Amino acid sequence: MRPRTILFCALIFGLAIAGVAMRSGGILALAAGFCLYLIEAVWSAHQKADLSIQRTLSADRISPGRPVEVRLSVTNNGPALPELYLDDPLPARISLIEGRTFLLTSLAPGQHIEWSYTVEGDRGDFYFGDVTASVSEHTGLFQITKAFETGLRLIVQPLPRHMRHIPIRPPQTRGFAGPIPARQSGTGTDFYTVREYQPGDELRHINWKLSARQEQQLITNVFEQQRIADVGIILDARQPAYAQAGIGNLFEHAVRAAADLAENFLNEGNRVGMLVYGSSIDRAFPGYGKIQRQNILRLLARANPGFNYALEKLDNLPTRFFPSRSQIILISPLLPDDEKVLPHLCAKGYHVLLVSPNPITFETVNQRSEWGDQMAFRIATAERHLQINRLRRSGIVVADWNVQEALDPVLQALMARTPQSGGRRL
Repeated sequence: MRPRTILFCALIFGLAIAGVAMRSGGILALAAGFCLYLIEAVWSAHQKADLSIQRTLSADRISPGRPVEVRLSVTNNGPALPELYLDDPLPARISLIEGRTFLLTSLAPGQHIEWSYTVEGDRGDFYFGDVTASVSEHTGLFQITKAFETGLRLIVQPLPRHMRHIPIRPPQTRGFAGPIPARQSGTGTDFYTVREYQPGDELRHINWKLSARQEQQLITNVFEQQRIADVGIILDARQPAYAQAGIGNLFEHAVRAAADLAENFLNEGNRVGMLVYGSSIDRAFPGYGKIQRQNILRLLARANPGFNYALEKLDNLPTRFFPSRSQIILISPLLPDDEKVLPHLCAKGYHVLLVSPNPITFETVNQRSEWGDQMAFRIATAERHLQINRLRRSGIVVADWNVQEALDPVLQALMARTPQSGGRRL
């Protein structure tokens, strides 16, 4: 009950008591008049508001920082509403940049109104819930509030950045043309070996210099087949892995790296799958093309760090989700126990690339440099170098990534100096 209604009832009660005490018919008549006014207000308030409310978005999938217009359409299908207050609450982490999310108006029977506002948000999966309508009768003593279901979902997905070709060499490739050398002779651009000329070989592939040294035979250049591969990307979303460096910011760098890598390998025609390993295991099954791109970006939009006792270690990684002898890319800041688990992936035949956002350098940026902090930084850095060196000795390619730098040149420099094992065509 509204405060003004309580005061009005108290006034009627006071007038009635005063009229009886003073035996004054005029005061009692005044109290009766106010009582009739109250009865009429109660009857008006209980007339149900019959509204039709629709919400539309100018776009349901956007990148961070891009504005979205939210438009609401309201139609009164019932009696006149002298005072109508509409409120459309925003989801958390969605910011209003233009307009307003509420409207105070009156509606005649059959009248239709529209209003809009503009919002933006960071990466995430947001749900716009019910619109609340508060109807007051003309006296303002009573108010009826009702929620109208107009749910819509807005996905703010990371915006992938262009990366140069990453020269991976998984143990096994697939039988379709692509950019990955397959260690087999066939159609390609890279020199593989030479052999004796056979009928049907193209003359432009004859190695004339080597043939000149032979007496009665021609030598043909053989090129290496280039195929596509299965690429599995695992995003570590375990909360303890990001706790020391601030969960939000460092995790956002990891998400953007996952989006960039997925975009790169999909554009080259590879079959890509995504796994988010944190409070639960969310996945996008391996696939190709634009549809798979949308599936992965939608998965990354919903990704958030979390904790699950059953998934606090990498022992429960569902590796069978990815085809055997494929390329696995793990994006993780690393926890101390991870170095015991990751070598098992290599033992199962996977080629593993670890992209590790460095939480130590991320945490020390823009902090005051004191002697104690310097010692802690040196100790933590030494421990991390030892951990990474042990992983490299076990056969894992590790990119120790300072997130203040772009990932693309880091991977290009790493893969250029890392010997790659050959692949077998599937």
